[in-house]
Amino acid sequence: MKTRVIKGAVLALFGALTIAFGNALGLDLDQVALLGVTLGGVIGLVPDRSLAQRIIGFAIGFVLAWVGYGLRAGMLPDTDTARAVVVFVVIAVAMLITASTGGRIPLWSALVGAAAMVGAYEETYTATPSMFLDDSVTAATTVLLAVAMGVLGSALLGEDIAEHREAEHAELDEDSRHRSEATA
Repeated sequence: MKTRVIKGAVLALFGALTIAFGNALGLDLDQVALLGVTLGGVIGLVPDRSLAQRIIGFAIGFVLAWVGYGLRAGMLPDTDTARAVVVFVVIAVAMLITASTGGRIPLWSALVGAAAMVGAYEETYTATPSMFLDDSVTAATTVLLAVAMGVLGSALLGEDIAEHREAEHAELDEDSRHRSEATA
């Protein structure tokens, strides 16, 4: 329990530092700090495949969502049907890409990447779709900086998370086995 509190505190500190660094650099990170740092924390903390594979998955989803906005801005009418098509295509292509890696790149990390871009940019896009080329770059760079802070903060916490998860699962399995034996 104590380790988790320390890890959470470190990630919270990195969230605050994200805003401080953003202000020092003249970036408007206040709007995306929580989103980016928490999604970066998810990428860094989930003990599923290597960190590099999780980051690649994140990048795939992020780029696919960005391309989806480009399609919406440049080629599709602003209708519910067009938005639905983009959502379908982004998720389907992410699934196909991750499946083509034989499971080495996790689909969930691609979905987290898409969520980061959408969370950082959807409101701005809705207000000014014609400014896609300028506004999307700003949204992408700011949320990527915040995500990087979350990944960095969680990386400093170490890879022992997987070991703790395995120990927790072993304890749960042991408890289940004892309950089964007691009821038999």
